[in-house]
Amino acid sequence: MRIICDAPGQTCNRLWTYVTSVARCVAEKKRMVIIFFDWTIEDFPNLLHCPFIYFPLYQKWYLERGNGWNNYKGLTWKVTHDKRWDKIFRFLGCKKGWYTMNDTRYLAQTKKQLQHIFQPKKEIIEKAERMISDIRREADLVVGVHIRHGDYKTFYDGRYYYTLEEFYQFMLRIQALYADKRVAFFISSNEAFSVDFFEGCKCYRFGKEPSGDILDLHTLSLCDRITGPWSTYSRWASFIGEVPLCFIKDRNQQFSDDSFSTVTDFFHFASGESTEDFWKPK
Repeated sequence: MRIICDAPGQTCNRLWTYVTSVARCVAEKKRMVIIFFDWTIEDFPNLLHCPFIYFPLYQKWYLERGNGWNNYKGLTWKVTHDKRWDKIFRFLGCKKGWYTMNDTRYLAQTKKQLQHIFQPKKEIIEKAERMISDIRREADLVVGVHIRHGDYKTFYDGRYYYTLEEFYQFMLRIQALYADKRVAFFISSNEAFSVDFFEGCKCYRFGKEPSGDILDLHTLSLCDRITGPWSTYSRWASFIGEVPLCFIKDRNQQFSDDSFSTVTDFFHFASGESTEDFWKPK
């Protein structure tokens, strides 16, 4: 039985730390334990209730009582940033999921099962499918654009932060690339702005929604192409939805159809190109 004991970063970091172990358990018919689950876990009912995956700290009666969720988050942070607990977890044979992502041997053969296990809840699926269906009435090609602001203004000294004007230019280049098609853009962003900013581009996004991050994530996975800065978020959408992705590497980014390729695992595209990940474990 594999026990995952870390909790690195936000939701998609967590999903990536689970997925190779889940694939291994599917292929080898083994069980696993995830000690510190992400706060969005209830948006993934198939994962939460998977018969071979156990979440020992998931006690709904406690989490929804008073300050339960905040207490749980505080406990997660405290334990996963404590060297004494690291030693205890090592002694017990637990694994840090972040360091299992190189074990990609079972991902391809279990992909269909993984897509089922990591499927979000019905309400999210229905909203995402309805959005994409509405867009397709006016478009031949739907391009998901992940506009990551917030922490990216300072993360790595803003290396992966692009302004709305820069995203606008990226979108115009993609629109020109597929000039023979009616192109529309689905915008996923953690910042409030009007899509009217992107004049001349057909753009769509959700308003403030419950489970908004996961709703955007699943909708990206239903697009025909995805672009955005280096991120585990768009990478997960590409992997789970088998959608070609192009990372924006610099402000002069140019696009060709070959720029887009499906993510096959955390470190690689189907084209064979490395994701050149700056979070690669050392």
